Amino acid sequence: MTSVRLVPKRADVRVPRLVGLMAVDAREAARAQGLSLHAPDRPDLHLAVVDYVVRQYPQPGAHVPRESQVYVWFDFGEGEGGGGIREPRVPGPPRGGLRRELAEPGEPPRRAVLSSP
Repeated sequence: MTSVRLVPKRADVRVPRLVGLMAVDAREAARAQGLSLHAPDRPDLHLAVVDYVVRQYPQPGAHVPRESQVYVWFDFGEGEGGGGIREPRVPGPPRGGLRRELAEPGEPPRRAVLSSP
């Protein structure tokens, strides 16, 4: 009698949400689903620990075959935003009361005009 070996199909798995996770947590979340990570901007992905994922492909919730790769990025690409300027701008508006727009030096103070119908 010949035995027939059944090879199970690779089951589809759902891609987890990795954006916002640290690299170490993203790797673990992917591994738990049977997926692996690939980072085009980080060839040393296995060393990354506290960098945060800012983008991923495929999107969270997509169904992919088990053992697929999920691409993650840790840096925003050109023109995609990011942290921007983080230092405080001085001088700031005066403290207390409603915040109002300050006139430029040498300009007369701005006045609001109210009218009734």
